[in-house]
Amino acid sequence: MPIRSILAGTGAYLPAHIVTNDELALTVDTSDSWIRERTGIGQRHFAAPHETAAFMGTEAARAALANAGAGPDDVDGIILATSTPDQAFPATALRVQAALGVTRGFGFDLAAACAGFIYALSVADGMIRAGQAKGILVIGSEVYSRILNWQDRGTCVLFGDGAGAVFVRAGEGSGCIDRGILSTHIHAQGTLGDILYVDGAVGQPDKPGHLVMHGREVFRHAVTRLAEAVEEALAANGLTRRDVDWLVPHQANARIIDAMGRKLGLSSERVVVTVDRHANTSAASVPLALAEACADGRIRRGDLVLLEALGGGLAWGSALVRM
Repeated sequence: MPIRSILAGTGAYLPAHIVTNDELALTVDTSDSWIRERTGIGQRHFAAPHETAAFMGTEAARAALANAGAGPDDVDGIILATSTPDQAFPATALRVQAALGVTRGFGFDLAAACAGFIYALSVADGMIRAGQAKGILVIGSEVYSRILNWQDRGTCVLFGDGAGAVFVRAGEGSGCIDRGILSTHIHAQGTLGDILYVDGAVGQPDKPGHLVMHGREVFRHAVTRLAEAVEEALAANGLTRRDVDWLVPHQANARIIDAMGRKLGLSSERVVVTVDRHANTSAASVPLALAEACADGRIRRGDLVLLEALGGGLAWGSALVRM
């Protein structure tokens, strides 16, 4: 019988501290209208000192396990996508493992910027299909507020902090054939690495480690590459745009989200949008949006959901999931 990776539970965590555009304009040369017109963002959540990638990832993972009716003993592995880990090592995933009380299995971090959750989901799906694990927590957790250049109004207004998680469980037998991850598709083009990056790392102590983005170039490539990834996912499964019930896109910019919705022929009511309230939470944005739409009842059992994201690298990908 085929093994299928079932998205058994979703979870989310957002810091309590909300910063509106007007509040940001008190310290940054910007305005609410300037930000909204260009991005659709109205506010974002910023982490308190104790709210690290590990802390937030743990809370989101707990919620995902509870939503799945699972516990620490059901977890064979943790894959955590982040560009803002607590430490160079050990992996943030292992800090989450310890906090959850998981005493076996594996854990590692994955770095693919805003596409990190799609990449991590692809790895988890492959491991479950191969029989290497039966239950994997896939987490996106980011504290971008700590790598922003507050003198660059073109980037510092775009990002927020948070974490989202899914518990992926192996489904076996005829009952799971119509449920689960149908396919994932991941890509990268390293020659475009200099249009969106962080100018520092642990191994480069003399660099400040701030995010740098050439917005117009990123926008141009995002719409093209994401459209390609979407078509690839549909073609791989013999499906058409009309078969998609929900689009859960990376929450980077309302204009990009609108463009993707139009390309799929989906009404705005079928596109999950959180960028107005969360801003861009990088690897956390897709699982945060997915968790919200599942929690409020929009996405239901049996719905066909298309996930997609693009980030620095450039790295991008898509996943087609039957909930």
